[in-house]
Amino acid sequence: MFKIAVITLSDTASKGGREDLSGEEIKKMVNELGEIIHYEVLPDDMMLIRDKLIEICDNGVADLILTTGGTGLTERDITPEATKLVIEREVPGISEYMRIKSAEISKNAILSRGVSGIRKKTLIINLPGSVKAVKENLSLVLPVLKHALEKLKGDTRPCGD
Repeated sequence: MFKIAVITLSDTASKGGREDLSGEEIKKMVNELGEIIHYEVLPDDMMLIRDKLIEICDNGVADLILTTGGTGLTERDITPEATKLVIEREVPGISEYMRIKSAEISKNAILSRGVSGIRKKTLIINLPGSVKAVKENLSLVLPVLKHALEKLKGDTRPCGD
């Protein structure tokens, strides 16, 4: 079982103005992959997001961080930029695949700017903010996350085995 952190990025939800349904959906969807060891709702604040991601990664708190929200086009949508400040290696295939496959359902999916990458031994994946988009995107990548996390934890078996 892997250690998972879920972080919702939303000015409104962080102030109690709406319930965080997207973060709750993520927690339900990943229960077979691992244990939720950290859950938090933060405002759309670049340095706050950056510092939280660094804290979780550098202290080995989680193997996987799933963020939701802040991947769109508004001025306050800065999750990808905050994530890029943190990651040491990008894993573009994850986010590219989510955008391509989600666009088959809704053309608006190509507007998501989420990124995926690695810091230390933690994989970070930005998911969109809506519950519908979380379900679609996370269901696409869940089948490969166990393998990805095993590799990050040191599994040296060839990927085809």
